[in-house]
Amino acid sequence: MEKETSKTEIAQSITMLWAPLTDKQRELLVENISIRQLTRDEVLYSEGDTPTHLYYLQQGKITMHRIGVAGQRQIIRMVEPGAIFGYAAAIEGCDYRSTAVAGSNTEIVEIPINLMFHFIWENGNFAMLFLKELSSLLGLSVERTMNLTQKHIRGRLAEALLLMKEKYGVEEDGQTLAVYLSRENLAQISNMTTSNAIRTLSAFAKEGLIIIDGRKIKFVDTDELQVISDRG
Repeated sequence: MEKETSKTEIAQSITMLWAPLTDKQRELLVENISIRQLTRDEVLYSEGDTPTHLYYLQQGKITMHRIGVAGQRQIIRMVEPGAIFGYAAAIEGCDYRSTAVAGSNTEIVEIPINLMFHFIWENGNFAMLFLKELSSLLGLSVERTMNLTQKHIRGRLAEALLLMKEKYGVEEDGQTLAVYLSRENLAQISNMTTSNAIRTLSAFAKEGLIIIDGRKIKFVDTDELQVISDRG
């Protein structure tokens, strides 16, 4: 069983949630949070499930996807450590519209949805936090949709690679992407077919922009990738 002090330290580390709470609310948070460990490809929740918790990604990776009309999986969001997620459906009052899967060994902090709503009703600053988060997600979604529909294949893939670098960073060498994605995953993120993703990725490698080693991608010329992304 986890020690209370350990849960307190974890709760305090979630600064965005901890800061706006009163002392009494902080006590409730510590009493009710739980830690969940997930292994690679383990499902956290599925499309159609009823929301029960707000989640905070302590470490690891979470990928959200939906099944399209043709039965094809489409990645809609990749959650980075330090982000909260899983709450939007609860605020809307509906079931989950996506499935959340661990992309590696992952540690998640779970907070009951009922407690989240309790804090929202009691604490205006806490409620404002979620208004800002939802507004930010909406803005990013609109921008992402525009880019995926207006950019050419090279621009979309360059943007996807740079997005992965921004969210997950690089390994100790300072160049290798710290998340290993299949060609299918890259295609889904870039809104293209797998064959187009493979050809474009190979073209980037031949041009000396990246180095490919299986699922590992090493950035060689990030500036040129940014130019390709900006040009669309």
